[in-house]
Amino acid sequence: MRVSVLGAGAWGTAMAAHAAARQDTVLWGRDPQQVDALQRTRENRRYLPGVALPAALQCTADLQQAVAHATPDGLLVLAVPLAALRALARQLAAQRAPAVGVLVLCKGFERETAALPHQVVEQVFADWPQHPAVGLLSGPSFADEVARGLPSALTVASRDASLLRASVGALHHDGMRVYASDDLCGVAVGGAVKNVLAIACGVSDGLEQGHNARAALITRGLAEMSRLGLVLGAQRETFTGLSGLGDLVLTCTGKLSRNRRVGLQLAAGKPLDAIVRELGHVAEGVYTARTLLELAERHAIDMPIAAAVGALLDGTCTAAEAVQALLAREPQPETRP
Repeated sequence: MRVSVLGAGAWGTAMAAHAAARQDTVLWGRDPQQVDALQRTRENRRYLPGVALPAALQCTADLQQAVAHATPDGLLVLAVPLAALRALARQLAAQRAPAVGVLVLCKGFERETAALPHQVVEQVFADWPQHPAVGLLSGPSFADEVARGLPSALTVASRDASLLRASVGALHHDGMRVYASDDLCGVAVGGAVKNVLAIACGVSDGLEQGHNARAALITRGLAEMSRLGLVLGAQRETFTGLSGLGDLVLTCTGKLSRNRRVGLQLAAGKPLDAIVRELGHVAEGVYTARTLLELAERHAIDMPIAAAVGALLDGTCTAAEAVQALLAREPQPETRP
């Protein structure tokens, strides 16, 4: 198995470093200067400082070379942010390379189309005579910990059995356990919604609302995630698995969570544009919240926590007002459609 990871941010670098321990792996980045630094220093000093890259990992800024490395029977791992995914997929489609398994790592809903990550790739490749198999990798995992070899468990989802086998074969080793699923929709929705809910938990923690409030937000947030996922065609059990509850708990509680950090700083009264600028990484929840609420309205789904986050991000309420709006809601049955 040969693996090409496209995207040299924190998560792409971490996944490439992990894959390179057992597979012939290439890491592609679009910035030639960054790639040259990676190759020379064996460290991604911008996104993963202090983590040594395996000597066997090769780095390149030549996209055609990276794609050729994985074809015809390897694995292409797309590790760019969601906002850049469609453009990268179009570059790959223009090369008309032989069909190869495509595994997508980013999470969220595309702003312009409300498409999930696997749907973006499938749309771009729709007119190919031989459609490549597409999958998602998701679950509770911080890039820094994966890069350092700490234990983690993830879910790979695809409708293609051969891609599932290839992905598990390439990534299920050392400290990483990889479980297979055929529920692309559920895995994608879990990965998208949890980022918005993590902002809510960050706000709660920043306002010192306590552990009880955080537990309530996680639990009721899981209910919101499940309601949306089910109406979009997901399987209910997916939301109690790694890509649902597992990722939700990690992102809402972990100190390395970028989305939780956004909430903490919003609670402190910091302007959103300054938070995003200083973060230095993409916090997908900021860009997912508005699309999430549009979907909820379209399908008549009640998502009050997501709505409170959306109002806060839009600047129509303060952090304290967002919390008060949730507390002032009328009583509801705990379980409802």
